[in-house]
Amino acid sequence: MSSERLARITSMLTSAIESGELPGAVVMIARDGKLVYSRNLGLQDKAAGTAMREDSIFRIYSMTKPIVSVAAMMLVEQGKLSLADPVAKFIPAFADTKVGVESQDASGAPILELVDPDRPMTVQDLLRHTSGLAYGGVGPRTAVKKLYGKAKIRSQKWHLPEFAEALAKLPLQHQPGTTWEYGRSTDILGRVVEVVASMPLDQYLEQNILAPLGMNDTAFRVAPAKHDRIAEPMPDKYTGKTPALIDVRNPVTFFAGGHGLTSTVGDYLRFSQMMLNGGELDGVRVLGPRTVRFMASNHLNESISKGTYYIPGPGYGFGLGFATRLEYGQSTWPDSVGGFYWGGYAGTYFWIDPEERLVVSYMSQEPVRRQYYRNLLRSLVYQAVID
Repeated sequence: MSSERLARITSMLTSAIESGELPGAVVMIARDGKLVYSRNLGLQDKAAGTAMREDSIFRIYSMTKPIVSVAAMMLVEQGKLSLADPVAKFIPAFADTKVGVESQDASGAPILELVDPDRPMTVQDLLRHTSGLAYGGVGPRTAVKKLYGKAKIRSQKWHLPEFAEALAKLPLQHQPGTTWEYGRSTDILGRVVEVVASMPLDQYLEQNILAPLGMNDTAFRVAPAKHDRIAEPMPDKYTGKTPALIDVRNPVTFFAGGHGLTSTVGDYLRFSQMMLNGGELDGVRVLGPRTVRFMASNHLNESISKGTYYIPGPGYGFGLGFATRLEYGQSTWPDSVGGFYWGGYAGTYFWIDPEERLVVSYMSQEPVRRQYYRNLLRSLVYQAVID
């Protein structure tokens, strides 16, 4: 990779920080297992005037999902879990979950009919977001999603077992296996992991993934001794509003599988490198290489609708916890066929490119323009690959 061309990343981020669109950012890029770029720029906390550090700690939101997906696949490898298993096998309340079908009466008033699912929701559905579960605040505002609001599903005061029971009482947005919709699937997957492993999700992740991989700054809560390393959002340049993010300083009760972890750019680079290596890093094997390949393959067939709000975008399918690139074109950003990625609401992002033997970990705490800067970073990373 060209060091001269990599320097364009520094220039781009510096301009974004100086313009007031980003508070700061940290980026690490590794190729062939070697760190080729590492920069911490701008401010970790603008209000406090604290400089960004290489080991600043970020709320990674949905970048929790790939880690929890790996946790589930570890149990699959041990023969304790099958992708074909119905979710109700582990959370019996889902045996009674209905599907919401919306229509209108003669006056145009909405009607929500509850019907039986055509087939049970499976573990594979949870991993690939075809469970029928949704997010209340993402995509079109439907009658089902309004019920999510009434049930206070977005609250951070839940305990995962009670949360799963509450969600099972609400209707599904779609018939299981028919539609890709981003939602609470990985939260429920986290509960499945708890039941199968007979321990809380945070403990399972710590014992089986985080500690073995040396991801020492990744957790559901930032310990008091590390509070001076927490990255914070700043008021938006154009609206003056400061994004409200999860409180990670106080004790946590909700170990959600789909969000909630905090991490550093270096910790997530280690996780990504493990996946690029086929499930192994520094002598620690987390998954078998064929399991990794299986996870990074497309699991959406032509019969599965991608709906009106398909986050991976053109050129991508979705595997077991990751969006995966199907062709070189279509998307508005570059990638290699077989590359896989995901991001987090508050501005964090990573991708893994097996063809180029490349992993990228990027963290900022700026949710408003996260997609814009992810696209820029993608282009600038690939233009620096010159061999």
